Amino acid sequence: MSALRKPAPISVEDYLAGELVAETKHEYLGGEVHAMAGANNRHNQIAFNTLLALGSSLRGKPCRPYNSDTKVRIQLLSHTRFYYPDAMVVCDRNRDQDHWQDRPVVIVEVLSESTRRTDLTEKREAYFAIPSLMALIFVEPDEAALTVHRRQADGGFAREDYAGLDAAVPLPEIECSLPLAEVYEGVAF
Repeated sequence: MSALRKPAPISVEDYLAGELVAETKHEYLGGEVHAMAGANNRHNQIAFNTLLALGSSLRGKPCRPYNSDTKVRIQLLSHTRFYYPDAMVVCDRNRDQDHWQDRPVVIVEVLSESTRRTDLTEKREAYFAIPSLMALIFVEPDEAALTVHRRQADGGFAREDYAGLDAAVPLPEIECSLPLAEVYEGVAF
């Protein structure tokens, strides 16, 4: 019996070229490419609401929100990763021709049953390695609740929890706040 051979790693350049013509999005983890499943309507509504709230609050300010069609590139010591967060805010943007951002200040991930474990472990640790990241927000899909991991003066991250439609997440890093009522507008629990 012969063992299955692991596919050869894909270069960053080949991955980026492939994404330009791919019908589905793929995340890239140091040479391995993983197809992404589509999200359900609730997930998409929450992600859209979050992007809309951030965009409205940032109007006229230097930082800009990006949706899930823009990748974030994470250059770790041992390899490079590309993820598609549900939303991110960038104050020091890449070139307009790029299909990714390198320096997000805020990243938002809407959790789902199929992605929760990966989002809260692998992705969280990779996002923490981004020097510019000041706030990582995980949004619950089935209740009005957010968890924020905010960078501290020592470089580590502290957890903050927000719940209820009356709550708002302060985001002084980008000169705005994120009201949960806007994040969950039109979402029935």
